[in-house]
Amino acid sequence: MKPELLELFFEIHTDNPREGPGSFESMRKAFSMLQDLPPNPRILEIGCGPGTQTLELARLANGTITAIDTYQPYLDRLTQNAREQGLENRINAQYGDMFDLSFLGEPFDLIWSEGAIYILGFDRGFKAWKNLLKPQGYLAVTEISWLQSNPSTEIQSFWNENYPNMRDIETNREQIRQAGYREIGNFVLPESDWWNYYDSIEAKIVCLKEKYRNDRSSIDLLNSEQREIDLYRKYSSEYSYVFYIAQVA
Repeated sequence: MKPELLELFFEIHTDNPREGPGSFESMRKAFSMLQDLPPNPRILEIGCGPGTQTLELARLANGTITAIDTYQPYLDRLTQNAREQGLENRINAQYGDMFDLSFLGEPFDLIWSEGAIYILGFDRGFKAWKNLLKPQGYLAVTEISWLQSNPSTEIQSFWNENYPNMRDIETNREQIRQAGYREIGNFVLPESDWWNYYDSIEAKIVCLKEKYRNDRSSIDLLNSEQREIDLYRKYSSEYSYVFYIAQVA
């Protein structure tokens, strides 16, 4: 992506209530499945973004969190919010690339990652991140997944272009087992979790189209973002993010 378009991308995706589909309700549901965590778990969050969910995870877990991302303004925002909420001693927001996490040191009780494992790849993520977990450690991730075996041509074509590795729930479950985990459970994020994210993005697109009305490349990017939203509105029954919760076998 050209630098000027990357700047627009972050203009779209900064200062939103969330930077991906999800909700505190879904977080709590996933966290409730982690039955054997120690009282003060050591947690790694991969792809924390601005950290809305990181702050909630700190309250849920009563442990310490190393939260990593590659976009420094997100990390700065999380650090500031953690300080304001009295959580600065339990959240360490730091720059980190999920393709090389060798700098992290001692293993974790839990790895948490919402909407980010696709960057590394679902299979590769489960295999690589297992080495960062303690024996019987947990991994909780969200991954966009097909809900139907034969999705409509239009939406299948869109995701084949944008995320060709997208698969159905049963295929992902099998990959979790093959990676050496015991599946704890999974559930589909409700449509409301998507609109927690899309509503703010859609409102921004309207304003930004006016701002960049004379810039064809910027308008094309904004139209692309709008198309994703419109397709979800049309085909929400055919795909969604799914929370997958697993434990090292």
